[in-house]
This record gives sequence, C-alpha cells and structure tokens, in this order.
Amino acid sequence: MTEKAKKVDKRTAEEISQELLEKEIGKDLVAVDKRTEREKEAEREAASKLASWVPKTKLGKEVKEKKIKNIDEILEGKRKILEEQIVDSLINVQSDLLFIGQSKGKFGGGKRRAWKQTQRKTKEGNVPTFSTLAVVGDGNGHVGIGMGHAKETLPARDKSIRQAKLAIIKIRRACASFDCACNEEHSIPFKITGKSGSVRVTLIPAPQGTGLVVAGEMKKVLKLAGIKDVYSKTFGTKGTTVNLIRATIDALKKTNKEKEE
Repeated sequence: MTEKAKKVDKRTAEEISQELLEKEIGKDLVAVDKRTEREKEAEREAASKLASWVPKTKLGKEVKEKKIKNIDEILEGKRKILEEQIVDSLINVQSDLLFIGQSKGKFGGGKRRAWKQTQRKTKEGNVPTFSTLAVVGDGNGHVGIGMGHAKETLPARDKSIRQAKLAIIKIRRACASFDCACNEEHSIPFKITGKSGSVRVTLIPAPQGTGLVVAGEMKKVLKLAGIKDVYSKTFGTKGTTVNLIRATIDALKKTNKEKEE
C-alpha cells in the first residue's frame, strides 16, 4: 500500500462521519443563504415599487404624505381602499394562496392545488381560465381574501392578492375561554357564526396552547389574522373551499359587533 492509502486507513470512522456531516451542514447553509437572498430581492423590488407609487385617490395622497399612519383610521372611518399600495404602506403584508382546485388524476384522485381551471367552448376551441383565492394579513388583527381570474396562473394570483388587499378588514381578538386567565390576545372574544352558501362555520374561544382546531385552509386565514387558539364547528358542504373561507371571514367580521345571543 502507498503512504497516501495508509494515511486514509488511519482515519477513524468518527472522523469520516464528522467530515460528511460538515459537508451536509455546508450545503444547508448555502441553501438558506440562497433563500434569504431571494427574499431580500423580493423585498427590494416591493420597496422600489412603493417608492415610485403615484397615488390617484385622495386617501392614497394622504397616506403618501404621511397624514395617515395607521390603517385602523381608514377601516374604522369606513373609507374605501381603492389602491393596494395604501395597505402595503401601512402594514407588513403577508400573503398565501388557498387550495381551491384539483389537478387531473385517475378516478378523480388528483392532488389539491391553488389554481382552479375552467374551460369555455368557442369556435376556435377550448379557452381555459384559471381562478385562485388569496388571503393576506399582518398576523396582528388584519386579514382579507380576494378572488382572481385570468387566462394564465400568475396574473390570476396577482389579481387575487390585489383584491384581498382592497378587501382587508380589522378583527377583534381577546382571551375569552372559561378555563384561561391570561391577558393576551390569542383567541376570539366570544362564540361567533358565519355563513356562505350552504356552509356555516362556528368559531369558539379556546385556552392558550390549544392551537387552531380547524380545517387546513381555515388555518391559513386565522394565522394571518393573528388568532392562535380556537375551536370550530362546520356544517353544510364543507368540500367547497371558497364558501368555507367566505363563511370564516363572515364570522371574523362579527368579532367587532355585540356578543351573539
């Protein structure tokens, strides 16, 4: 055996495993760095678009001139938001897409996806249209949903996010569970029920640490609304995701009203 081969033999199994582990950690760090770079680039693009924004409405001009610094002033005053940059200027907006469609699969076994595809019959052939449902929020009591339709997926996504920003609402949070005595705003103030179509959603206050005991797509809405603990009951055709989410938003709107009898 050569001297180089003898040196390799002298390495213990622990040293070899340690080297492999370091290589894997290095790969993970590179992946994280790439992800953060993408996020930073997206933030820079959003900031540049916001800086070059020229408002067209009276409300937009007031926000641009820093006369209005809190979105609650707009929502409590029941002023209509017609420019999405108003919301971007006042709160840290996060967005997500809800699974309302289904990919093609054998015997209807396709996976759920964010885009719902429909077709229109014309003389030229089938014309596909994509629909998507977006939810936006800041995780601090503000949330909104919006629907977008387009001939391609990305324009449909952009339309839905814009509509969600224009339809943003403020909700009231509290600690209202009978077996929780904290003073944090982690749940809803009282039992509420919302309805859309045949779907009825009832949200019930829960103690701290319970989590979101709701359907998968409802979790996305409640997380962006800033609700951490809640129980739920649903009635009707719950497979219709659009009606389920609209019923959830209808229930959250009622947190600003008197307690239901």
